[in-house]
Amino acid sequence: MIDVPKPCIRETITRRWITISKDMNVNQGIRAREVRLIDQNGEQLGVKSRNEALEMASQANLDLVLVAPKAKPPVARIMDYGKFKFEQQKKEREVRRNQKVINLKEVRLSPTIDEHDFQTKLRNAIKFLQNGDKVKASIRFRGRAITHKDIGQRVLDRFAEECKDLATVEQRPKMEGRSMFLVLAPTVEK
Repeated sequence: MIDVPKPCIRETITRRWITISKDMNVNQGIRAREVRLIDQNGEQLGVKSRNEALEMASQANLDLVLVAPKAKPPVARIMDYGKFKFEQQKKEREVRRNQKVINLKEVRLSPTIDEHDFQTKLRNAIKFLQNGDKVKASIRFRGRAITHKDIGQRVLDRFAEECKDLATVEQRPKMEGRSMFLVLAPTVEK
């Protein structure tokens, strides 16, 4: 078995700086000559040259991160960049988890729909709206029924009227090809 020497501390720090410097606002990627420096405790150390700030960061075994690149001079902070990125990703995951996904559910009607069928479709739409989903009510015209668009318009208007307590009309009835549809969005409860 070949004995491989362990890397010294200096090599480890150098590798760490090389991998992190791919991001333009960290360590060697900082292009500004002077930066306003904030240490790891949050205290301002004043305006320092870039090399001096990098030296202070390496002595603390931390990274130099540019936090406000547009400022005059840019503001840099000494911190553990890996830990900072982890915290940022954790916050983003939390925000994504708390987002409400709104689905679009479709209810198909016909211009000659019977009362019981209409009530069944209406109950389904109300259930979808109570769950927080949008509802697309559509009517497909077949054959010569396309000549009586006004009948389909009345069915959709009645459908919207029946749902007015739970939903607002997001898109008025509109023809698209041989179909007419309207979109209902659940009302926001305050």
